[in-house]
Amino acid sequence: MQPTLPRPAALDWSIDTCTIGRAMEILGERWTVVVLREVFNGVRRFADMRERTGIPRQVLANRLASLVAHGLLRREPYREPGARIRHEYRLTAKGLDLYPVLTAVKAWGDRYLAEPEGPPLEMAHRGCGAEVHVELHCADGHRVADYREVVPRPGPGARRRN
Repeated sequence: MQPTLPRPAALDWSIDTCTIGRAMEILGERWTVVVLREVFNGVRRFADMRERTGIPRQVLANRLASLVAHGLLRREPYREPGARIRHEYRLTAKGLDLYPVLTAVKAWGDRYLAEPEGPPLEMAHRGCGAEVHVELHCADGHRVADYREVVPRPGPGARRRN
């Protein structure tokens, strides 16, 4: 007979206000993250994004509009000589705050999904040239090397389930 496992404490709390779920409503579609990757890499114009990624025109237009509507990107007008005004897309502060997220996703992909010769992109600190990576630290400054040492607990916005 198998021992009865204790009920996970998380089941006592509602997920209605879950900020991970809310963030994934914005970011959870593949092309959205690809668009953000391009803007972080300096590709800011619609035609350049289409050329580099092959995203269908309407999908790209929709993703850019969504990222602007959610405040992650802002539109900046520009005009090539003899052409109509177009827009390029720039990260807002809210969008820039996603940099560690994309860096962590890249590191995970580099570890598990890269080609045998290695990852196609390295990220280096402009000041010294050293590789950039994401680490977890607690508020007291301790590095968290073993993720099992992190304990989820209800925060100030948590609500008990009915």
